[in-house]
Amino acid sequence: MIATVINVLLVLVGSTLGLLFKNRISRRFTAALTAALGLCVLGIGITSAIGTQDSLCVIVCMVAGTLLGEALRIEDRLEGVGDLLRAKVLRGKGNNRFAEGFVNAFVLFCVGAMAINGAMEAGMNGSYEILISKGVIDGVTAISFAAAMGVGVAFSVIPLFLYQGGLTLIFAAVGQGIDPAVVTEMSAVGGVIIMGIAVNMLGLPKEKLRVGNMLPAIFLPLAYIPLRDWISAFLA
Repeated sequence: MIATVINVLLVLVGSTLGLLFKNRISRRFTAALTAALGLCVLGIGITSAIGTQDSLCVIVCMVAGTLLGEALRIEDRLEGVGDLLRAKVLRGKGNNRFAEGFVNAFVLFCVGAMAINGAMEAGMNGSYEILISKGVIDGVTAISFAAAMGVGVAFSVIPLFLYQGGLTLIFAAVGQGIDPAVVTEMSAVGGVIIMGIAVNMLGLPKEKLRVGNMLPAIFLPLAYIPLRDWISAFLA
C-alpha cells in the first residue's frame, strides 16, 4: 500500500502544480518529461524481464496470452469502460470541467497495464519500483490535466487509492500460496509488457502497441510451470 500512497501523493502534487501554473506550462516541457520517463520505464521492464529462469516460459506465455487477449479484445473493452464512465458521469452536465477532469484522470491512472503489473509486484514481491514509477508518470500527467480540466483531476486519487490499493492487497493475499518459480516468471512476463508501455511512451511504433491485449500473459505461468514440471517428471 505504501507505493499506492506515494502514487496518490504524486498525483496531488502534480494537480496542484497544474492548477497553480496552468497558463505557463508548455507542451515541450511535458513531452520532454514523458520521453525521459519512457526511458526509465524501459529500464524497469528490462530489469524485470531478465530475471526469468525460463526464457521459453516467457515466450510461450507472451504468445499465448497475446492471442487470448486479442481474441477477447481486452484493449477495446478497457477503452469501452473508460468511454462508459465518461458517458455516465458527464451526461447532462454540459461543460462541467470538474466531472470531466475526474473521469478522464481516473480512467488514465487506473485502467492500464502498469497499475496491474505494479500492484502484482508490490503485493507478491514487495517491490514498489513499478508503482512509484507509475506515480511519477501520473504526477507529470496530472500537471497538464489539471491545467486543462481543473481540480477534478485531484479528486481522482480517491478511486485510484481504492482500486490500486485493493489490487495490491489481493495479490499479497493470493501470492503467499504461489510457487516462487511461478512468481518469478509472472514478474518476467510483466517486465516484457512494461517494455511495451515504454515503447508507446517513446512514440516509437507507427501504430501504438495494444499492451492491454497482452495482460493475460502475466497469469499464464500459473499453468505453464506446473505443466512443465509434470512433463519433466513424466519423461524422467
